[in-house]
Amino acid sequence: MVECQLPKLDVAGSNPVSRSEVVVGSPRSLSCLGVSRYSRTVVALHAVPTTPSGALPSDAELVAAARAQEAWACEGLVRRHARRINGLALRLIGRDADLDDLVQDSFASAFASLHRLKEPEAFGGWLAAILVRTASKVIRRRRMLARLGLGRDSLAVDVDALISPSTPPDHASELRRLYSLAEKLPADLRIPLLLQRVEGMELEEIRQLTGASIATIKRRIVKAEDLLRTAFSRGEE
Repeated sequence: MVECQLPKLDVAGSNPVSRSEVVVGSPRSLSCLGVSRYSRTVVALHAVPTTPSGALPSDAELVAAARAQEAWACEGLVRRHARRINGLALRLIGRDADLDDLVQDSFASAFASLHRLKEPEAFGGWLAAILVRTASKVIRRRRMLARLGLGRDSLAVDVDALISPSTPPDHASELRRLYSLAEKLPADLRIPLLLQRVEGMELEEIRQLTGASIATIKRRIVKAEDLLRTAFSRGEE
């Protein structure tokens, strides 16, 4: 187990990063998504040593140093990946209520099990998979509390936090309708739907992040898409 003290992540700062720094996905993704209100990440870091060429260490080099209990390496991994992970987390859970805890827990879990990472150069994808699994637990907990009449408001997606003001009206309308359905879906349908429709991921990428089989992912996306089409045909918002 690697003992790394996580630097504080402040994701509600006053100087949001530009959309180009937080949007994730292929060209077919809905790239009008932004996280302008919650995307700033402030990390208090030790100096991260550079390589002889002046470049920052690779993920593999940082992982090796982190396993050797080098605090600067842990912080270097946080600095490199926090912004992307923060954006992905917000787009999956749809509001900031649990965002700080979700991002912190994902990094903490990654560092606690860093000795299990077989391919250190794949740290970024491995961390994203931990985030996706942790987000699924958050969504399931929210739905359970809502069924008990507790925290029902936590299921609502803060769409205004997700859509850039410069988004074309037709894209903004599609996203609002997508998230209005997503907030009603269980985690096993919601996560693959958003990873495909919003992040623009292929089935293999979704498999790597969720751990589900390709056949299961296809089945879940088809079911979610059917619900989406039904909702759209009824004019549900």
